[in-house]
Amino acid sequence: MNTQLDPIVSEFETQEQADSYDRWLKAKVQHSIDNPGQGMPHDQVMSKVDAILKLPGGCALVLKQLSL
Repeated sequence: MNTQLDPIVSEFETQEQADSYDRWLKAKVQHSIDNPGQGMPHDQVMSKVDAILKLPGGCALVLKQLSL
């Protein structure tokens, strides 16, 4: 069913979109749980992000990486 959702309550236009996102997110989380060696400590990530942001065009580079 493709029920329309209230934009004040949900960022998704339809229940189908919300369900699809929920499935995608659960799969990503499960993948991370199943592969714990792929992680990086928060402080290390933020250090790298800060260094990139200081570069010319650094903000665009960070945004590109976040879209993965």
